[in-house]
Amino acid sequence: MYGAGFGPEGSDDCPANNNTDSSFLYRVDTKTLAIDGVVPVGKVPKYVAVTPDGRYVLATNWCSYDLSVVDTATDREVKRIPLGPYPRGIAITPDSHTAYIAVMGTHDIARIDLTSFAVSWIRGVGSGPRHLVLSPDGSALYATLNGDGKVAKIDPVNGVVQYKVSTGSQPRSMAISTDGQSLYVVNYESSDMTKLAASDLHTIQTVPTGHHPIGITYDRTTGAVWVAVYDGSIQIFSSS
Repeated sequence: MYGAGFGPEGSDDCPANNNTDSSFLYRVDTKTLAIDGVVPVGKVPKYVAVTPDGRYVLATNWCSYDLSVVDTATDREVKRIPLGPYPRGIAITPDSHTAYIAVMGTHDIARIDLTSFAVSWIRGVGSGPRHLVLSPDGSALYATLNGDGKVAKIDPVNGVVQYKVSTGSQPRSMAISTDGQSLYVVNYESSDMTKLAASDLHTIQTVPTGHHPIGITYDRTTGAVWVAVYDGSIQIFSSS
C-alpha cells in the first residue's frame, strides 16, 4: 500500500520482521465493476484463490510470511496461518477440504486442512516452489520450481516427487487442460510456452510467445490457452 497514511509499500525482498504495511483484498461486482467489499489481510497479498464450494478466499501474504483465510459470507479474515518466507501459489482440492501452498523461500509445500486449519508439509520438493496446479481429480499436484528452473509432478497424499523436468528458462505459471492430460507452462526468460504431458511431463510442444510471459489460463469452454506477457500483450493459442 502507498499514499497518505500508508507505507512503506512492499517489495520482492521482505526480510523477517519487516515493517511493510498490511494490505487488503477487494471484492468487485463483475457487472458494475464497483468495489463492494474490502477485507484487511497480511502484507503484500501475492496470490488469491477461492475454494470450489465458495466458502473461503485464500490469500498468500508475501511479506508477512502467512496465509489469510477469508469467509465469503462475512467478508472477514477468520484465520491467519504462519507458513514461512514468501508464500505464493495456491491449489485447492475439488472437495474444498485441502489447500496446498508453495512457500517460495523454501524447498517445501504446505498442506492445509481447511476444516481444522492444521498444517502439514511436503518437504524437499525443490528450490523455490512458485506456482501450483492440481489435476482435475486432485490426484496429482504440479509445481514450478523457481530456483531449480524445473516443473515437478507430486503425489499430494504421500508427498513423493514422481517426475521433475526442465522446460524453458525460468518456468513461472501453469495451467492444466480440462481433461487433465496436458499441462501448459510459460517460461519467463526464454519467452516461450511449453505443453507437457501431465502423465510423465514429457514435452509435447514448445511455442514462442512475446517477451517475458508471466500469466496463463486455460479456457474450459473453447480449449484455448491465454498468455499474459510483460510486453503488454495477451496472446491466445489453440490447444489442439
